[in-house]
Amino acid sequence: MSASRRVIALRVTAVLTLVAVLAGCVSREENAGTQEAPATVPLSELSDVTLQIGDQKGGTESLLKAAGVLTDLPYQVVFSTFTSGPPQIEAATAGKIDFAITGNTPPIFGAASNAKVKVVTAYENGGDGDRVLVRADSPIKTVADLRGKSVAVGKGSSAHGHILAQLQKAGLTPADVKLVFLQPADALTAFTSGQADAWAIWDPYTAQVEQRVPVRSIAQATGVTNGAGFGIASDAALADPKRNSALGDLLVRYAKATRWAQDHPEEWAAKYSAAVGLSLPVATAAQGRSLRSSTELSGPLVDSEQKLADLFAETKQIASAPTFADWVDHRYDDVLKPFLTKAN
Repeated sequence: MSASRRVIALRVTAVLTLVAVLAGCVSREENAGTQEAPATVPLSELSDVTLQIGDQKGGTESLLKAAGVLTDLPYQVVFSTFTSGPPQIEAATAGKIDFAITGNTPPIFGAASNAKVKVVTAYENGGDGDRVLVRADSPIKTVADLRGKSVAVGKGSSAHGHILAQLQKAGLTPADVKLVFLQPADALTAFTSGQADAWAIWDPYTAQVEQRVPVRSIAQATGVTNGAGFGIASDAALADPKRNSALGDLLVRYAKATRWAQDHPEEWAAKYSAAVGLSLPVATAAQGRSLRSSTELSGPLVDSEQKLADLFAETKQIASAPTFADWVDHRYDDVLKPFLTKAN
């Protein structure tokens, strides 16, 4: 090959390499930020639509049924049960579900991993049910006493964010303790058997263990993290005109259901207890303090999520902090506004 041809070949290779790099950048950027919402499809034309909804401990399905808002659906809804938020993010990215409600941390992990989801709704519960528990006979009295101790927690769950914030408040880092990443069922076994010194957990698991074994709470999320929940929707569902329209309708129904639950706490606790197989005292405690009421997906709330994302990055729990606002889609804000129970 002549020298001139070698120069041309090298230039072509460089251009193709640059195009490939730019394509990769575009691919990632396209997944961040609000998508343009497709045109709304009339509810009368959604009879062939089936929304796949992720659920935790039956909370979403049982609430919708208890409030009576599923009786006249113009589309179908199928619920799938998950142990925590991170698997829901994975399922949505894989196209297995269209929507789920998670705690405040799973969307951060989702954004950090470039998950194919967007945050479309917000829910508040104050954080009282998100607690760090120790056994009643434990010498541990405060979060500062956790230095050198083991803490069971679900990786990427709201409890993960909560324990990081509590450690920071106490002047500790994750390196000062041993975080043992376990899903709730395994964490319960480790905690009650003494294999873990403490357990960072959320309702209804908090209420469940408080009723079953002698424990003490040494910290709760109220005033430490935002205590929020978020509704995440798959990019595929948001891009599909029919599923997007059906989801908008279902979100309004959920917002109405949370208002009903607030107005009928005893009836809701009884129905929740029967639906998910929890004792009435557990159901009453969990829903009395951890009902996820529909609230505004506000700027301050998004900012508080960014602080939590930054904390995850600072403590090396994730490689780098995503820009959380890039993963928020406000397309349902206007239709939900009349039904919000509280604005942040």
